[in-house]
Amino acid sequence: MIRSTLFIPILLIYFSCNSFAQKNTHVMETETLKDINTQINNELKKNTPSLIELYTYLHQNPELSEQEEETSKKMGSELRKLGYEVTEKFGDYGVVAILKNPPANGKGKTILIRADMDALPVEEKTGLPYASTMKRTDKDGNEVSVMHACGHDMHMTVLVGVAQTMANLKDTWKGTLILVAQPAEEVGSGAKAMVEAELYKKFGTPDYALALHTNANLAHGTIGYCKNAALANVDMVNITVFGEGGHGAYPHTTKDPIVLASQMILGFQTIVSRETSPTDAAVVTVGSFHAGTKHNIISDRAELQLTLRSYTDEVRNNTLESIKRMAKGYAMAAGVEKMPIIEIDGNPTPATLNNPELTEKVANSAKKIIGVENVVEVEPVMGGEDFSRFGRTAENVPISLFWLGVVAPEKIAESKKTGKPLPSLHSPFYAPVPKPSIQTGVKVMVQSALDLFGEE
Repeated sequence: MIRSTLFIPILLIYFSCNSFAQKNTHVMETETLKDINTQINNELKKNTPSLIELYTYLHQNPELSEQEEETSKKMGSELRKLGYEVTEKFGDYGVVAILKNPPANGKGKTILIRADMDALPVEEKTGLPYASTMKRTDKDGNEVSVMHACGHDMHMTVLVGVAQTMANLKDTWKGTLILVAQPAEEVGSGAKAMVEAELYKKFGTPDYALALHTNANLAHGTIGYCKNAALANVDMVNITVFGEGGHGAYPHTTKDPIVLASQMILGFQTIVSRETSPTDAAVVTVGSFHAGTKHNIISDRAELQLTLRSYTDEVRNNTLESIKRMAKGYAMAAGVEKMPIIEIDGNPTPATLNNPELTEKVANSAKKIIGVENVVEVEPVMGGEDFSRFGRTAENVPISLFWLGVVAPEKIAESKKTGKPLPSLHSPFYAPVPKPSIQTGVKVMVQSALDLFGEE
């Protein structure tokens, strides 16, 4: 009885103390989080004017894919000023910036954050005071208007903002931060060049690799994420279809390549509808069809250009093989002597498959810094992004790319009300709202990096 009587108060004291300890720990964690949030916000407040200035410069000075000479110099200069060890012209015009903390060895995790640099041959029609009026010479020698119509200027600005903040918060993390400014994303060659130049061997294999991309349908102040497939495999295919030309009034004496190519185009659609599982996604789009020179002449050839999209390697490979089979089969059925020439672009973009666990961590970090209500799970899209290649090496690095909202909420509301679509990526009218978008991108990326560096 004495033992039982004493035992009850002891239990009460134990649970009371344990409850107090748990509550106290929670309070300490909350205060620490508030302190980090305050530090990040203070850094952003101080750095935002220079970041807006950088964004304006990059927007007004776009460069085409595989021509990013001045852009890479600018990025190298900005990162070097912040104390990073910078390597330029890595994998063509790639820039790699390293910050080891502590400087001697950077013990701890290694995290890579990537932004892309190239712009598009698009004439800007936004009417913004800082709109691009730049013209460049493309690889074929043509003078073209150039615009950052895919948000890469925003990506680079956020990267510099992250570099500033992480450098100034060095007392809150330990490890090695690798920042990558990558060329030629739009043509699918930039990430490949950097990976093949042995990025990880020369600078260290990251534990995680992160990236963001602007989104043309999300409000600024928000982000979107996909836990698995985020973007698709992208393949470009050129097909030359041969026939036997002649007079348009005597088609029976010819083998019309336009009719033959048209049959192929319709046949290719059955690859999606009849050869691909309904639970898998695929796209076969013929974006270009050129043939002939005059009304009454049947040409001896037709040229097709296709883009193919998928999420899995199996669907991708089946689509490519089916196109080869069908093209040859239709040509044989038409009785032409020369079989079609099928050329598959040598720079395909692999699907961006986000690591689910890493993506969940990034989403949780985002909720901490911008609020649960501003973090949404979104559906994958059929666009392509060569950031995928940073996770498709022998090192098998976990990767995660999230979407950065950049649209004014009132424009989204207006679009929903009128049914008029918002300007999409690659549109001449695409105009992100700079200040809140940059700030959100920096906040989420910095918070994610700090949380990942803090893992045991």
